[in-house]
Amino acid sequence: MKKEHVHLSDVDREALVSLVSQGKSSARTYKRAIALLELDRGKTITAVAETLGVTHNTVGTLRNNYKQKGLNCLQDAHRSGRPVEIDGDTRAKVTALACSDAPEGHARWHLRLLADKVVELGYCESISHTQVRTILKKTN
Repeated sequence: MKKEHVHLSDVDREALVSLVSQGKSSARTYKRAIALLELDRGKTITAVAETLGVTHNTVGTLRNNYKQKGLNCLQDAHRSGRPVEIDGDTRAKVTALACSDAPEGHARWHLRLLADKVVELGYCESISHTQVRTILKKTN
């Protein structure tokens, strides 16, 4: 089988050796660094994959990413995820409202009452009582 080499520059090789020897990086970054060093030493993708306990495709993708991005391939790519609906400012307003006096006719704030008041005051378009509970729970 043809060996798939990665030719590291001296600077990159020293950076990877330093990263591996420090032991302060995440497990993913450590594995990626080891994989690049092993590929540079002439090991095949299959051998590196077996050594690290990852798939052949993972090492192949890492090799291709290194050729395109350099050592930036060690870091995880940004993942989009769900956008934040209720930002920190709104959370602070909800907490402040909960700490204020209850409206007339009520002895204290209830979660549904808080949720309705937050929408009424225009802090956000909609919020459920469970979201209000979560916001208040995270506050000391």
